[in-house]
Amino acid sequence: MTAPLAEEFRAVMAGVATPVSVVTTLTDGSPHGTTVSAFASLSMSPPMVLVSLDRGSELLSRLAVDSVFGVNVLGSGQAALALAFARKGSDKFTGVDWVAEDGAPRLTGSPGWLACTVSQLVAGGDHVIVLGEVRAAAREDLAPLTYHARTFGTHAAAV
Repeated sequence: MTAPLAEEFRAVMAGVATPVSVVTTLTDGSPHGTTVSAFASLSMSPPMVLVSLDRGSELLSRLAVDSVFGVNVLGSGQAALALAFARKGSDKFTGVDWVAEDGAPRLTGSPGWLACTVSQLVAGGDHVIVLGEVRAAAREDLAPLTYHARTFGTHAAAV
C-alpha cells in the first residue's frame, strides 16, 4: 500500500465509530486479554461474532480452534480499562476485578459479555479474524464505550 493510500485509509477508518471491547482467555488458569475495536456480530443462527487480532498479539498465540474466549463489551466509564488492556505486557489484570465465567475472564462492570468457542481462524492481512460461536451472553443497561476520531466516547442518547 502506498504511503498516501495508507494515510487516507487510516483517516477514513478513524471516522468510523466502533465499539470497544476487551477480548480475554484463560491459559493454565492465568488470565490474558487485549483491547479490540474490530468486533462485530456475524450470525444469529448459530449466534457468532468475529474479532480481529494483530498477528503479533500475545492473546492470538493463546487461541486455537475449540478454545474459549470472552468478549467484554466496555461501558462509557471504562476508557482507562481499554487503555490498560491496549498496552503490551503480561500484567494487564493487575488491580482489575474479574471472574472466570463460562471458561473465560469476565471483567466486572462491563455492560456486555459473550463467552465464545473459536470455530475458525481466518487470515486477513496483518491480522487474523477469530470466528467465535457464542455459548453464553449477558448484558446490563449501561452506555457503551465507543472509539471515534481517535477518541473514546459513547454513542448513548443523552437523557
